[in-house]
Amino acid sequence: MSSRLRIDAVLVQAVIAGALSFAHLHDLAAAAGQDGWKAWAYPVSVDLLLVAAWRRLRTDGPSRMAWCWFVIALIASLGANVATAGLFDLGNVPAWLRILVAAWPALAFMGGTLLAHSAGDQVPDPPAPALLLDPEPATEVEELDAPPVPAVEEAPALPAPEPVAAPPAVPAPPVPAALVDHARKVADDHQARTGAPIDSDTLRARLGVPPQLADAIAAQLT
Repeated sequence: MSSRLRIDAVLVQAVIAGALSFAHLHDLAAAAGQDGWKAWAYPVSVDLLLVAAWRRLRTDGPSRMAWCWFVIALIASLGANVATAGLFDLGNVPAWLRILVAAWPALAFMGGTLLAHSAGDQVPDPPAPALLLDPEPATEVEELDAPPVPAVEEAPALPAPEPVAAPPAVPAPPVPAALVDHARKVADDHQARTGAPIDSDTLRARLGVPPQLADAIAAQLT
């Protein structure tokens, strides 16, 4: 019962405040030269803009545009209440106030259109957290999807190579004593001219003998 009485009292208070504000807006519009039905349309326009801005704030959340038009409508309503309380002579309204009253319909139309047909300032949703997957199931799936790897047979061990027998030694050819004496003379002459002992290649070239015979002669000269 107390809750119902409290709600009814709030509604009654809202009706009284709305009626007074409605009357003040009507009186100010009429004093500014808006006579007839136009004077009654001004309070309706102000109150509708105030309600539309408040509804936008309640449904879409706080936004700069909704707060801007809510403050404009609230200033228009409070200004009319203060102006009709004896601050101005309603029989001689200033020119700037007449200009504000005449410009209000265009301003209210623009505000209502923006509130009705513009998107609110949407706050982007935070990115969804990445799901932590257990690496073990993924490994099992990859192992199941992977094609089977054929087993590689080990190649048989190759037999060790047999040792290669060394070629038989070729016996040195016999050297005649006269050829050895001649070769010694050639060697002495070479050493006397060059100061170095003769080698087998030079000895072979000087004597004109085969390499094996030149090696045998050189072995006997040493």
